[in-house]
Amino acid sequence: MMPSAEVNGQVAVRGSAIKPHILVVEDETALVEILRYNLEKEGFEVAVAVDGEEALAAINERPPDLVVLDWMLPLVSGLEICRQVRRKPETRDLPIIMLTARGEEADRVRGLEVGADDYVAKPFSPSELIARVRAVLRRSKPSTSGDLLTYAGIVMDLSSHRVLRDGRPIHLGPTEFRLLRFLMERPGRVYSREQLLDAVWGRDIYVEVRTVDVHIRRLRKALNGPNDIDLIRTVRSAGYALDELAQ
Repeated sequence: MMPSAEVNGQVAVRGSAIKPHILVVEDETALVEILRYNLEKEGFEVAVAVDGEEALAAINERPPDLVVLDWMLPLVSGLEICRQVRRKPETRDLPIIMLTARGEEADRVRGLEVGADDYVAKPFSPSELIARVRAVLRRSKPSTSGDLLTYAGIVMDLSSHRVLRDGRPIHLGPTEFRLLRFLMERPGRVYSREQLLDAVWGRDIYVEVRTVDVHIRRLRKALNGPNDIDLIRTVRSAGYALDELAQ
């Protein structure tokens, strides 16, 4: 039986008593409390720094498993923190999710170029951030995040290849499973058909671009019951995203 630790469509971190340690670096008090509440609810240990100097000291004193890092901070900017973390051998592999109101593509590229592992633009949903945290942890430290992906009521067990939506079994073919996994690891992001082909089918395999549309339709049919919201958002001339705000 699939583990049942789901709360509000999300699954708490499974495994040992050692919780993944998340450092939230953010100077907006209200947002800090939202982040702390949602991360702790999902089984993470949370520390907070409200400026850049405090963040660097916290990282040096006790390197966390992941940093949620605001771009605009007092004293030392998020970008400079990222640069300094990447320059030090003991922290250069520390996972960092950049959190910022700057949403322009050039800014996103700049954040990733200085070493951020992922980028979440404000405003965002807590469930999106939790999913991003899990995805980044899974890539960097698989033992800290378990074998479950969760988003908006969908639970994906990677070890048993089982999928539930609001407790209901979902039957997927291998390609639809890989497609859903890719989208669940990056909720809210829009991916072109070409990007999905490369990620799900592979760069060395020739497949017609419109094949993506066929498998998206199959995935929608499998996921959506008569009263379910369609979580797959179609962006005209751009591609697809998994997004609980799609409707």
